[in-house]
Amino acid sequence: MATSEYEDSANLEKLNANLARIEALTQRLVAAFARKEPQRADLQAPDPSLYLKAASAWWTEMAQNPSKMFEHQVGYWGKTLKHFIEAQEALARGQLAPPEDNTPDDRRFTNPLWKTHPYFNYIKQQYLMSSQAIEEAIESLETMDAREKRRLEYFGKQIIDMMAPTNFLGTNPDALMRAVETEGESLVRGLENLVRDIEANEGDLLVTLADRDAFKVGGNIANTEGAVVYRNRLFELIQYKPSTEKVHETPLLIFPPWINKFYILDLKPQNSFIKWVVDQGYTLFVVSWVNPDASYADVGMDTYVEEGFLEAIAKVKEICGVKSINAIGYCIAGTTLSMALALMAKRRNRSVKSATFFTTLTDFSDRGEVGVFLEDDFVDGLEAEVTEKGFLRSYYMTKTFSYLRSNDLIYQPAIRSYMMGEAPPAFDLLYWNGDGTNLPGRMVVEYLRALCQQNRFADGGIELCGKTLSLEGVKIPLCAIACESDHIAAWKASFRGVARMGAKDKTFILSESGHIAGIVNPPAKKKYGHYTSEAPLDDPDNWKAAAEYHKGSWWPRWEEWLRRRSGKMVAARALPDNALAPAPGTYVVADPEG
Repeated sequence: MATSEYEDSANLEKLNANLARIEALTQRLVAAFARKEPQRADLQAPDPSLYLKAASAWWTEMAQNPSKMFEHQVGYWGKTLKHFIEAQEALARGQLAPPEDNTPDDRRFTNPLWKTHPYFNYIKQQYLMSSQAIEEAIESLETMDAREKRRLEYFGKQIIDMMAPTNFLGTNPDALMRAVETEGESLVRGLENLVRDIEANEGDLLVTLADRDAFKVGGNIANTEGAVVYRNRLFELIQYKPSTEKVHETPLLIFPPWINKFYILDLKPQNSFIKWVVDQGYTLFVVSWVNPDASYADVGMDTYVEEGFLEAIAKVKEICGVKSINAIGYCIAGTTLSMALALMAKRRNRSVKSATFFTTLTDFSDRGEVGVFLEDDFVDGLEAEVTEKGFLRSYYMTKTFSYLRSNDLIYQPAIRSYMMGEAPPAFDLLYWNGDGTNLPGRMVVEYLRALCQQNRFADGGIELCGKTLSLEGVKIPLCAIACESDHIAAWKASFRGVARMGAKDKTFILSESGHIAGIVNPPAKKKYGHYTSEAPLDDPDNWKAAAEYHKGSWWPRWEEWLRRRSGKMVAARALPDNALAPAPGTYVVADPEG
């Protein structure tokens, strides 16, 4: 057989094999979609009234100031028509080159063909012009309520990002080139990835961000040596093995958020906050929250305070034989720690010597980017969901936070997986991001209504555990770390909450980067810096203007602050012989839906 005939035969065989794979995958895809449960419409998009209000505002301003609106429309159509004519003229002259391109750089369009190829460049320029026109149209709505306008800006941006030409196979040069290079194999692998994700989520589409087989909790991540020394229905208490001969007398207890799993603070050893703290000479305890199911429907904020925070604090005191401890609260756990401290002050309980807050909101008057999901349309839907099911599936939280960074956490991963046929990366942080937890029904409603919407802890007081609690009731020495580009707990909002706390001894540190990277920022990496200031904690802008920038991690600066409040050095405390389980425990790997 001649070489060309052999190659044709091999190619035909490969084509037939791929067609058979596609047919089998299509059958699996149909079967997976058939398992999909109906979704609540009120959890899929904002109430349609938002767009009706936008249309009403547009027509109102059209009537009041028609020249402004016409100018906007004429400007947009003028630019797009001019670009179309320039492209046509170039083709008519036989120049297979794009017209002048003055569009700003955009990391979605890094392939050189977006600049050099007439087809792709035309699509890119038209998309960016249209995007700009939509954003300017929304910005020009002066008669719309400010909160509604912020929501319109956010969801308008979501639509713009969703319609990017990179998100479609026919207009993505990277995906088309890969398909040609692999003779279509990349598209078949992409279909396999798509089917895998839809099957894994019972008919819903949630992009797998990290290789699920690359990590094992308690194996190559979350492997700092320790033991579960106490367990109740809400949490396991983990004590970590000392790595120094002497430790500070006052132990440290970390409360991570129960909307995520605690091992974000204990990924690989080189970026583990938990290991680093142990290595500095502290007896460290960490709470590992249960992953709840429907049986936790009646667990509320008061339950977390009494059976979670106060119980854990009491157990650490008992184990170490001390009268007081130091505590850390991260995100929602920082919010709840602050309420627990206000309650303890009312009860004259002095069990906590100092508190540290990581990216914590206690004043929700400014809810930041996540605030677009905290209006009644979404909250009503969440309340209906947890009333019916008893708990909120982790799926909803994962999806919500992904949309706060949709290009990074939805569209780009989907392009790589489904169009390019690439396997998800072995990235520990993204693995953790996809390992979410459920939330108890009553707690969800109380947190969203009383704190996020009504802001009772900061304004007027919140009723909890038989007491009226307020920010002013947090009176112990505290240190708060916020993150400059945090999209979940905006740093200025975090600052305002700390400023209103009743403590006389208050330290505020502003880290570079976001909600996770700004906290998980080990000194050895020398990556993100931080700001400190001696200015009064009254106005965040004034504080920042007077702040001094420091290169590198805030961890050592905070540890110096903590050291002064941690007592003398004593012999290291060994782990007990009667431990319930080795770290990271059982709650962190339990699957209540499995």
